[in-house]
Amino acid sequence: MRLLLLPLLLFTADTVAAAPKPGQRTVEPGKIAPAATDPNAEMREAIAAADAHPLGSLANPVRAAGPEGERAYLAKLRCADGKAPGLYPRGPGGIGAYGSLVDLFALDCGAAAPGRVSIAMDKYQAENVETRPLPGFTIGGH
Repeated sequence: MRLLLLPLLLFTADTVAAAPKPGQRTVEPGKIAPAATDPNAEMREAIAAADAHPLGSLANPVRAAGPEGERAYLAKLRCADGKAPGLYPRGPGGIGAYGSLVDLFALDCGAAAPGRVSIAMDKYQAENVETRPLPGFTIGGH
């Protein structure tokens, strides 16, 4: 029986001796987790891809900071005749280019250009204040 226990004791002793001491690194940290990446890189790529589409489309919704940001942006839009367009909320419009639910609005300039258009706005973009006008509109002071 002792002969059977001797190899087991030797194996256990070798395993304990080979085990790392508490606090000792077994793997370099860079091999466990890759080096830190730029947390904003993905958003910059999404913005660049969206900018290939007209501003206000589902593929490039106007980014706004909440409902207040939506209202502030819409209040600054001017039709070709310099007047503010009529505004008609249309409700949710599905998922936009940034992965958020977008709101749809109908803007009506009447006889002035650009006429009646629909726009998509993403109110979940708290870090952004859009300064570009929609195609056919200008931005007026307000």
